[in-house]
Amino acid sequence: MKTSHALFTAPRATPAWRHALQATALIAAVALAACGGGGDPGSTGTVVGAAPAPSAPPTGATPTPAPTSPTPGTTTTPGTTTTPGTVTTPTPPPVAAMSQKAAVRLANQATFGATEALVEGLRSQGAQAWITQQMLATGSRYTSGGTGAAHQHTGVGEFCDGRGDNCWRDWYSSTPLVWDFYRNAVNQPDQLRQRVALALQQIVVVSSLEVFGTYGLRNYQNMLLDRAFGNYRDILRSVTLSPVMGDYLDNVNNDKAAPNENFARELLQLFALGTCELNSNGTLRGGSCQPTYDNETVRNYAYALTGWTYPRGGATPYGCWPSGANCQYYQGDMVPLPAFHDTEARTLLAGVSLPAGHNANAALEAVLDSLMAHPNTAPFIGKQLIQHLVTSNPSPEYVGRVAAAFRSGSYQGLGEGRPGDMRATVAAILLDVEARNDNPGPRAGRLREPVQLFTGMLRALGGRTDGEALGWWWGEELRQHMFRSPSVFNYYPPDYPLAGTPLVGPAFGIHNANSALQRVNFANYLIYWNGSGPEASVPGAVGTRVNLQAFVTDAGDPARLVDRLSLLALGEPLPTASRTAVIQAVSAYTQQNNGNDYLINRVRQAAFLVFASPQFQITR
Repeated sequence: MKTSHALFTAPRATPAWRHALQATALIAAVALAACGGGGDPGSTGTVVGAAPAPSAPPTGATPTPAPTSPTPGTTTTPGTTTTPGTVTTPTPPPVAAMSQKAAVRLANQATFGATEALVEGLRSQGAQAWITQQMLATGSRYTSGGTGAAHQHTGVGEFCDGRGDNCWRDWYSSTPLVWDFYRNAVNQPDQLRQRVALALQQIVVVSSLEVFGTYGLRNYQNMLLDRAFGNYRDILRSVTLSPVMGDYLDNVNNDKAAPNENFARELLQLFALGTCELNSNGTLRGGSCQPTYDNETVRNYAYALTGWTYPRGGATPYGCWPSGANCQYYQGDMVPLPAFHDTEARTLLAGVSLPAGHNANAALEAVLDSLMAHPNTAPFIGKQLIQHLVTSNPSPEYVGRVAAAFRSGSYQGLGEGRPGDMRATVAAILLDVEARNDNPGPRAGRLREPVQLFTGMLRALGGRTDGEALGWWWGEELRQHMFRSPSVFNYYPPDYPLAGTPLVGPAFGIHNANSALQRVNFANYLIYWNGSGPEASVPGAVGTRVNLQAFVTDAGDPARLVDRLSLLALGEPLPTASRTAVIQAVSAYTQQNNGNDYLINRVRQAAFLVFASPQFQITR
């Protein structure tokens, strides 16, 4: 599928991304033509970094040439070679002020979107100093919604009787968390913590499609915020003891007489190890999939994790079930239920075993020991964090370096030296040469998932939101309604293939022609429809809107305006053909044909075309 006017082009030397975004490119081209824009007939506009006209030179230092990633068996430093499964540590780049492109790239990886103030701060501060500062910043929280009273009702009738039309929404659903999530993502300064917590919640998934209790869902998400820069072992412990997870994957009140294997299986498959044995760089051990565990292993873990019930405090008019267990309640960690716990000797992975006569707490620590000691955990979790923050197709060398930081618990002065340290792991991901390279190779990049599309546009364009429009409306339209993942496998799998290529593109699992159109519609909604106003029933409602006034000062010069928006959205000017077409479309608004509104209409036109472009949909 081709168009005669190539108004927007995919990133240079990235045919897989170009094919995956054809629908978006076509829609953007049609939209631009309808708005009065034009391009050079027959021009392909394939140079992403082409210089703009002299009237608006690009901001920032000239990028350095891209270093090539070592491949297995090649020499990377004098006297050093790599083989499958080994780790090479490149010389860290010198501390220096960042270019515009580098600052916007870091903003895309480590925040919910660039703002002009953020980019200016990143350029002067540098990557490592900013990351260190972010790891020390006070964390924002989820605060909205009802309390544990929802699971303490012993009166006549249902809890929501007489509590108004929004009782279910406010006390049982995840909607109040959606409000908090987007308010924090757009407005709060602890951006890196929130981005890491988003990555974690898409790995250790719970979903309000199956669990009902706003306060419990809130506790779970706050736990991920609290532990985002802690230790992965502690994350796994909190996940295992969470009564929300206990309900979601059937581990609460799990009885030794007939243990449910659901949580044990997902703990191994999704939360820690994966299904195939891995080298330390994430490649398949032996070159093919050798199972990490078998059904007998899953059963041993299920037995080891029996004997936990809800924390105390819940109540119902009917009493608690089963006999001896606590009533459903989500405030706090699950507590041992000795009568339900299996005490037989069990063999776990990584050389860990349970002796006969153990209790539930000892079994949990042994389970955690086995997972943290297993060689799969570091590359399996490290690679997924890279995919959520930086690129969908990291090289084995990149995965290996991040896995090494995970195992050692230390990276360039960050981390406490314990395996699983999240500060060390996140720093290794964001400071790696592949993350900080201004000219990444053709495999680099990731589709900006819907959540980050919403927040990226709002942050860049001076927006505000109370989150209401981004859940049941736009979240459903773009298939990423926060906290309502369709399954424990998240909204999309980490290995979703890009058809016709050897690459994967996880977020493309929820991307198709319809969602490509909806991305453009979202830009239209924010910029031309003026978003949406406040909903009276939402506490602290402000609606969802952008404020374009800051850009009116440059609207008298269409080229300057387009370049200012492009440098903010992309870190560099649009390709030459696209830039020319957008400038023409913006220039079509004059005082003669639009009256005194022509300047703000120019800003709307420029913002719409820049943020609807395929270049903005892919972060590289």
